Amino acid sequence: MSKGIGDCDSFPELSGEGNKETTAVSMDLILPDDLLERVLAYLPIASIFRAGSVCRRWHEIVSSRRFLWYFSDVVSQKPWYFMFTSSDEPVGFAYDPVLRKWYGIELPRIRTPNWFIASSCGLVCFMDNDNRSEMHVCNPITKHCKKLEDPPGLKFPDYSALSISVNRTSHDYTVSIVKSKQVPEYFFQWDVSIHIYDSETMMWTTSLTEVLTGWRGGEESVICDGVLYFLIYSSGGGTPENRHGLATYNLSSRSSPLIRSFIPVPGPLTCVRLMNLKEKLVMVGGMGKRDRPDIIKGIRIWVLEGRNWVEVARMPRKYFEGFGELDDVFASSGTDNLVYIQSYGAPALLVFDMNLKLWKWAPKCPVSKKFPLQLFTGFCFEPRLESAP
Repeated sequence: MSKGIGDCDSFPELSGEGNKETTAVSMDLILPDDLLERVLAYLPIASIFRAGSVCRRWHEIVSSRRFLWYFSDVVSQKPWYFMFTSSDEPVGFAYDPVLRKWYGIELPRIRTPNWFIASSCGLVCFMDNDNRSEMHVCNPITKHCKKLEDPPGLKFPDYSALSISVNRTSHDYTVSIVKSKQVPEYFFQWDVSIHIYDSETMMWTTSLTEVLTGWRGGEESVICDGVLYFLIYSSGGGTPENRHGLATYNLSSRSSPLIRSFIPVPGPLTCVRLMNLKEKLVMVGGMGKRDRPDIIKGIRIWVLEGRNWVEVARMPRKYFEGFGELDDVFASSGTDNLVYIQSYGAPALLVFDMNLKLWKWAPKCPVSKKFPLQLFTGFCFEPRLESAP
């Protein structure tokens, strides 16, 4: 992607030896390797890739395993947001909130934007939306990938919820899928199963199978501090205030039954998104009107404290109206201390800083809407060099 479209660069690859000669970099001649490592480690991740093209010595330093681990300890990179710019092809741009720039990058393995996507600590898990059996865990920065074995359980479930959690010390990871399928001839009953992949054993296990009455699973889940949270929806025609609920499942104790773990969700909500911010469960919800609960009137953010939801932010009206015509559903994801919110109908991206309680628009993504029904979506991920599946 050329550099002339908006504020966007093509993202360099960390491969090859770079330029063989350099005559103007005095620091390269003065500093020993260990000090040069320290200097380079404080660069934003996009600048590190460019540093690898300066000369062979710099390329060897930023490609070394010692540098990758040192870099991960020294600098906390803010999460990026990848925005798909096509409804059919998995192409788009990644937003860097540090430099406030968009980069054209290619995602490995994924074939269409409607695949299920979950991320944690530099790794992104993709699952196809047709058979829901093809799965890959990838680092979108280094392009390192691993294909997982097909998950067990229900074939062709009605709903699936995908999540991944990476241990930041051991770098082992856990992938979970919550599958839901309506029991034949019983409208109010749903088969729900939880399947867990452990990267250390490289095996899937079916942790729970249960029949829920009056509730079904959906496509929203996240793992926080060893607990799997997933959204459930009323299938019994409940009131608008009680259309959503939260089920919890402790991955260590393998708690059951699910209905005992039920946590009510504030309502009425038109849309709910769950995310892990520093091992705290955060929920972004679209508030529905009391008289017309399917019509969104605003967006709020909550944090789960124990079994209680604590409201931490309400989107100011000027930002809500800045999306233009906002549908009752929207895309939202986050990690660390940033929450990203995006309308499906436009490439506008709003960022909320949980620490500063600050709302800010990202620079315009270098893409324009080509036809009225074109949809945009995306996901958040941490740009890390040392994470590998």
